[in-house]
Amino acid sequence: MHELARGLNESILRETPQVFDMLSELGKQMYFPKEGIISQSAEAKAKATRFNATIGIALENGEPMHLGVIQNVLSAFEPKDLYEYAPPAGKPALRTAWRKKLIEENPAMENKVFGNPIVTNALTHGLSIVGDLFADPGDAVILPDPSWENYELSFGTRRGAQMVTYPLYDESQKFNSSGLKAAILAQKEKGKAIVLLNFPNNPTGYTPNLEESRQIVEAVKAGAEAGVNLVVVVDDAYFSLFYEDSIKESLFGHLCNVHPRVLAVKVDGATKEEFVWGFRVGFITYGTNSETTLSALEQKTSGLIRSTISSGAHPSQTFVLHALNSPEFESQKMEKFRILKGRANRVKELLNSGRYDDAWDYYPFNSGYFMCLKLKRVGAEQLRVHLLENYGIGTIALGRTDLRIAFSCIEEGGLEELFDTIHQAASTLA
Repeated sequence: MHELARGLNESILRETPQVFDMLSELGKQMYFPKEGIISQSAEAKAKATRFNATIGIALENGEPMHLGVIQNVLSAFEPKDLYEYAPPAGKPALRTAWRKKLIEENPAMENKVFGNPIVTNALTHGLSIVGDLFADPGDAVILPDPSWENYELSFGTRRGAQMVTYPLYDESQKFNSSGLKAAILAQKEKGKAIVLLNFPNNPTGYTPNLEESRQIVEAVKAGAEAGVNLVVVVDDAYFSLFYEDSIKESLFGHLCNVHPRVLAVKVDGATKEEFVWGFRVGFITYGTNSETTLSALEQKTSGLIRSTISSGAHPSQTFVLHALNSPEFESQKMEKFRILKGRANRVKELLNSGRYDDAWDYYPFNSGYFMCLKLKRVGAEQLRVHLLENYGIGTIALGRTDLRIAFSCIEEGGLEELFDTIHQAASTLA
């Protein structure tokens, strides 16, 4: 083991032994090199006033060399904010701005101890970092059913973890906090688990209300008090798209510092929040009550980034930072929110009209991009293929009965035609 990794492990073990026990074998081995190209280049950037012959970029006339065919399109930005490598942990000003945004939007995060957000190549990269740092073969990853299919790939296929599921909804069609608690307590013998919480949920578009959120936190605390070390991952991919009857902030703030055996991890990003899917700018933030441990986790995370993608794209980070600092940012974002809320409300109005009751029920939804139909008379895959081949309509089949509809990408005026056509197709097949 490298001496830097050993030093980070010793500091975590000394400050938060429970967090040390959460680390995977890879996580224990990971460190950020202090004597390599990155650190030496940083030192030279600060002190080399005559010639700096360290980092692998080309300079011309005192600024990064660039092509006019690219810079002409991006002329609103300085070359130094586009062409140089960003640090592995991300552009410092962007990290600061995102942390400020988190505190403003999540009152529960005030006065909590949590780290500076680290820039990732969007959310899937953040989840893979969590898997690498904390998941070993056979470790339990607790998640609801239904949930996003990529969790299985990220934690099961890549890391060999065991997926442990519980029904997302209980008999009252509320969040199944008792199922979550039972799944956590079932890991007492292992003494460790990773819990995935994704709200608004993909694929159902559900976010718990205040009481359900309290029950989720209590379920996590009960597991910790029973001796289970818990890495609780809050996947906030669709954060802020809360339309009705739900909490309006992240559960991360409520889980931060809640128990020594709980490490809260927030994975979020500009990807969906700021409608820049192709920019691939995400963040990972750790919450535990030790600044020393937070620093060690940041270095291990930076080491993972350095060893995989080296660093995220600098232009995308610059564009997002520019947006966050723009005086028009909030008003433009609210305009898009109202459009999406209007689509969600129209979908609910159509589904509650009774005209489709013979063909399906639907899972409760109140947020995000999606909703799910629960088909009564035909199979989801059969209907999906029929819609695609005969009506030119694309949907997502999940399991035997569930059909996911992304109302986010359908104009409000087209929603009635969409659901009428799906109903017609289902009736034809039935």
